Order: sequence, then structure tokens, then C-alpha cells
Amino acid sequence: MKSAFADFIKLRTQGRTGDQNHMKRTHPLYDLGRKQRGFTMIEVLIVIVILSILLSIAIPGYSRWLPNYRLKGAARDFYSSLQIAKSGAIRDRVDWAVDFPGGNVYRVVARYGSDDEAVFKIVNLPDYGSNVSFGAGSATEDLNGNSITAVPESPIIFNSRGFTTDETAVFVYLTNRMNTSFAAGTLISGAVVLRKWNASGWE
Repeated sequence: MKSAFADFIKLRTQGRTGDQNHMKRTHPLYDLGRKQRGFTMIEVLIVIVILSILLSIAIPGYSRWLPNYRLKGAARDFYSSLQIAKSGAIRDRVDWAVDFPGGNVYRVVARYGSDDEAVFKIVNLPDYGSNVSFGAGSATEDLNGNSITAVPESPIIFNSRGFTTDETAVFVYLTNRMNTSFAAGTLISGAVVLRKWNASGWE
């Protein structure tokens, strides 16, 4: 009797355990728990290797792109400063100027030479970074085919008609640590222009 009773208890226990296991496998949260095991070490290492390869490709390109981006920004800002001086002179019917007090600094001066002269804007080129400065860079000639003088000796002065006071073409040259070159200035007509050196000429 004891043996039969023990067998009966064993079968009941195994049946209950089997039913519980079946319920666990069919429960909606059972597969969800299995799916949330996370990444294996191999998967993590593969991702790290791929990211390292992408960074090794991207960083050199970025380091070449950034200095020229900053120089282009500085050249465009100088171009805009000339436009500001020109439009200010026309609006106020009095001279405005862009002058060069020294170093890699230029200023936009409102009502230049009058009693109420005022500095409208001051720009320090090194603030752009990447060694942005006045200079010829890789350019071998100015826009007229002559040797380059990076900064004119006199201020660029616009009169009330929007022309430079000496009615000549005047240009300023900017460069960076990669020797890229930009030129910005005015034509005899008073038009403000921006040019880039492309290894063989200005474009």
C-alpha cells in the first residue's frame, strides 16, 4: 500500500509541475522575457569596431573641412562689412569706411572723418580659429595679376554715391593654416565682390 501511495503522490507532483511549465511557456510574458536577454559580447565588439572604422574615416575629412569653413565665413563677413559701409554711406550721405588699425583686425567706421564718427563694428580675425588671418596663402597674384598686398595701406572709404573715394579697385586677402586664399573688395564701379583662389587663378 505504501508503495502504491508513494507512486500516486509522485505522479500527482510530476503532473502539477508539468502543468506549471506548460503555463509558463504559454504565458504572454514568457517569450518577452526570453527576448530581453540583451546583447552578447560579440555583438557589442562588432558595433565598437564598426564605429571605430567610421570615426577613422570621418575625423581626417572633418579636420580638412573645418579650417576652410572658418575662412569662408571670415571672408563672407568681410564682404558683408564692405556692403554695410557702402549702404551706410549712401543712406547717411556721408563717408563710411573699413579701416585696418593693425594686426589681423579691421573696423567698420560710420560717418568716417566727420565730427560724429563712430566705430560700427570691430572684427579680430584670429577669433575665427584655424589661423585665419590677412595674407596671400597659396595665391601667387592679386586679382589684377600683380604681387599681393594683403591689406591696403589706406582705409576703404565709400562716399554717398556708393563708390570708393579714390575710385579704384581695392582688395583684401585672407588665408588660413591650410593656405587657402580668399579675396574680397570693391571694383572701380563700387561693386563689392568675393573671390577664391583655385590653384591657378581667381574664381
